[in-house]
Amino acid sequence: MRIVVCVKHVPDLMADRRLGEDGRVARDGGDGTLNELDENAVEAALVLAEEHDAEVVALTMGPDDAEDAVRRALQMGADRAVHVLDDALAGTDVFGTARVLAAAVRRIAEDGPVDLVMTGMASLDALTSMLPAALAAELDLPQLTLAAGVDVADGAVRVRRDLDHATEVLRAPLPALVSVTDQANEPRYPAFAGIMAARKKPVDTVDLADLGIDPATVGTGGARTQVLSAAERPPRTDRVLITDEGDAGVRLAEYLVEHKLV
Repeated sequence: MRIVVCVKHVPDLMADRRLGEDGRVARDGGDGTLNELDENAVEAALVLAEEHDAEVVALTMGPDDAEDAVRRALQMGADRAVHVLDDALAGTDVFGTARVLAAAVRRIAEDGPVDLVMTGMASLDALTSMLPAALAAELDLPQLTLAAGVDVADGAVRVRRDLDHATEVLRAPLPALVSVTDQANEPRYPAFAGIMAARKKPVDTVDLADLGIDPATVGTGGARTQVLSAAERPPRTDRVLITDEGDAGVRLAEYLVEHKLV
C-alpha cells in the first residue's frame, strides 16, 4: 500500500500576514512552517501505514523553502518526499496547483500504484479549502473530505465526518482522496531519532518539464483569479476600554444591555 500526503509550507501564523505588491501572499515576514492541518493528514497517513505496512510519500510544491514542509513530514515518519520546484510556479492558483500535484502523484505511481492521497482540509494561508476537491477531480478519484476519522479495510477507505447535528460515515473503493480536519488526531511530535533519520531520507526534486506540464498553464499567467487591489484592515476606532475598579462586571453588563447584545 502506498499513501501520498500533500503538504504545504505556509507563513507562520504568528507573523504579520499581508499581500505583496504583486497581489500574492508575502512570504518574507518570518520563518514559515508546515501547514498545521497538513500535520493531521501526515499523522493519519502514518497511523494507516503502521496498520497496513504502507509507504508514506510526502509531496509539496513551492520555492526552496517549501522543502522544510516535507522535511517535517519525514521527521514525523514519512518514508520519502517529492518537491516540485520551478520558478514558473510563482503565482499558481488552486486549479494550477491541483494540476501540478496530480501530475506529481501520477509520476510517483510509475514506481507502483498509489492507493490513497491525503491532504489537510485547508491551507492556513489562503483558507479556500478547494484543493482537495480540485485534486480529486484532476486525478479522477472519489473524494471523502472533512474526515474526522479514517480507516482502510477490504480495499476501501471509510471516513467519519462530524457535522453540527449529525455524523456521516462515507465509504469509497481505493484508490481515493481523503482530506482530514484537525479533529482527526493529535499529530505526533518528532522524536530526536526521527529528526536524525530524516536527514538520510530522500527528497526527489522535480520541475515542470519532468511532469510534462506547460509553464504557460500555471503561475500568474495561467491563474483563473487575479487580485486587483488590497489594503490593510483599518484599526478599529469603536473600542470601549474599561478599567476594573471592582465594578467591571456590572459596567460590562450595562454596556451589553444598552446596546441590546443580550
